[in-house]
Parts: sequence; structure tokens; C-alpha cells
Amino acid sequence: MCELLGMSANVPTDICFSFAGLMRRGGETGPHQDGWGISFFEDGKGVREFKDSGASCNSELAKFVKHYPIKSHVVLSHIRQANSGKVSLANTHPFSREMWGFPWVYVHNGQLKGIKKKPLQSYLPIGTTDSEYALCYLMGKLKEQFPSYPKSTSKLFRTIFDLFTEINEMGVFNVLLSDSKYLYCYCSTKLFWIRRSAPFGEAVLKDDDIRINFVDETTPNDVVSVIATQPLTENETWNQMAPGEMLVFKLGEVIKRYNP
Repeated sequence: MCELLGMSANVPTDICFSFAGLMRRGGETGPHQDGWGISFFEDGKGVREFKDSGASCNSELAKFVKHYPIKSHVVLSHIRQANSGKVSLANTHPFSREMWGFPWVYVHNGQLKGIKKKPLQSYLPIGTTDSEYALCYLMGKLKEQFPSYPKSTSKLFRTIFDLFTEINEMGVFNVLLSDSKYLYCYCSTKLFWIRRSAPFGEAVLKDDDIRINFVDETTPNDVVSVIATQPLTENETWNQMAPGEMLVFKLGEVIKRYNP
């Protein structure tokens, strides 16, 4: 199954350390060799994206991202183990769509049996994965219910949670979704997260011989939360989400939690 990585921070932050661990899992310490991608939200609604249909562990583009400190408030990344759709760039996550004048970026792992029987409205897939089809269905239902960006965030959050829950009934639907304002994280089977803030300490990657002392990279006011399919470090305590749970992050903090 694919693996996900997300980040929410209160200041523009790079994800080089966490991405270094994830890229090793893409074909070296893990079987996820069928593509990888990463999206950074920058300057408000701007999105910088890198994708490759090959394994991240030996991708020159992934090596560039690993060493280039792109600063962002919200990051989503994915390494793929193909089970629906051929290995191709069109089938490589993250997938994105525009709605209400905002770019929505999404990554998913799991299989959704029968999702392609759901009728689509405003959005069509480019590739052939069940993941992208689910995004098109989700976005169409949101746009149908809210013609413009809803003033009530509670209604928006609840609707997204209800749609995630509906789609999850068709299989496995671990998801990260962001519109640049919020990072929505839904756990179908497995997601972990960690919040880092002062006093910062040292972290050691599980999948690479890399350690970092966050004291040297942060200020006392920084808050950074990282979400991943599996914990990326061996000396920190990660929180495991419950199946059916959704967390909404903003600027590094959990601002809303929905339980099944």
C-alpha cells in the first residue's frame, strides 16, 4: 500500500528531514517504487509540485527536493505502490483541482472497490486510478453543496468528514487534503502524527542515517506537525489516529477533531 506524508506549520518550514526518510521507503527500505510526488503551498495559494513515475529512492528529482529547503506552511507527499491504474505520471499523486478560487491538493492510499460507479459532476479524472476518481467525486459533491467558499467552517469541516466517511465505506481511504488554508487528515486504517514545538530536541530517522537537532533549525515560537502513514523517527513518540477519525490542522495545530 502507498505511504503518505503531510506537514502543517505556523511559519514557512522545509520538510527535507522527513522527506529524506520517505524517499528511502520508495523502493529501498519499502516496496513503494511506482512513483512519488510532493506539493508545497507557497505565497498563499501558490503550489509548487514535483512528481516522478519512478522510484523515489533513486530519483534525481527526489534528491534535489531532499536537499533544497523549500519553505511552506502546508506540504503533501506520496510514494506509490500501484494497485489501481498503470505506472505513469498521470497516475502519480498528488492530484489537484481548483474550487472556489483555491487549489485543492490531495493524496490517498488504499483501494476503493466500486468508486467508479459513483456519478461525477463538475470534475473528471485525467488518469485511471480509483484515488483520482474519488477526488473528483468528493470535489463535485462539495461544489454542489457549496457554490462558493462557505462562511461557516464548521459546516465545511463536517461535510468533508461525512464525505470521507462515505467514501471510506468502499474500501480503504487514508487521505490528506488541503486548500492552502487547512490540512484535512482522515484515517481509514493507519495514520500517525507528531507535533513539534519548544523545547525542541533531536530526532533520528528510522530509514536513513540522519539525525537533526531542531533547536538549530527553529525559533521558540515555531509549531510544526507532521503526519505520516508510519512514524518516520525512532526516538520520538507519535500519536496514532483512530480508524474513522479526521483531524483538521491549521498553522501546525489541530483545530478540529471528528471521531467515528
